Amino acid sequence: MAPRDLRIETAMATLPLPGQVESGDLSLVKRVGKGTLIAVVDGLGHGEEAASAAHAAVGALDRHAREPLADLVRRCHAAMVGLRGVVLGLAYLDPQAATMMWLGVGNIGGMLLHADSRRRPPRIGLVPTAGVVGADEPHPRSRVVPLTAGDTIILFSDGIKDGFAESLTLANSPQSIADFIITRHVKGTDDALVLVARYGA
Repeated sequence: MAPRDLRIETAMATLPLPGQVESGDLSLVKRVGKGTLIAVVDGLGHGEEAASAAHAAVGALDRHAREPLADLVRRCHAAMVGLRGVVLGLAYLDPQAATMMWLGVGNIGGMLLHADSRRRPPRIGLVPTAGVVGADEPHPRSRVVPLTAGDTIILFSDGIKDGFAESLTLANSPQSIADFIITRHVKGTDDALVLVARYGA
């Protein structure tokens, strides 16, 4: 695909653990160069301490967003001094190259769903590196995957049940998809967050 300035539409839905005022699950969407950085960060546990860790990590991502994804993880690790730690998923959507680079650390979910249902496989899952950002310094491996217009990327915390992909209607807007997942597929035992991005919408 020739370089294009394709639009990237994003949407988020979140719910704190029942009984909690503040969620430890946060997201970031930031334009970086010609592309877009998206992130889901889950502070360990729930409540105020989890939220403090997540806010520190998102702050580090925001300040250093132009750095490579693996370096961003190290920035988050350095920001966790005295905090619980986080798990996270990061993706950089690059319309110039028609690719996405993504990585994960810990119990975080990610999925790329192709707009063209004839493509095989029809979806690709993020394979995170084991660990906790803020404990042992993680060494995540990023992966680059090709994108085509209309592809949908979903990052989600472990407060979301697996197995929702089959029930999605990809013709719906990113916000409709995020709202559907948070309504129908929340575990109810932890904070929950889902971030949906549509490439070339």
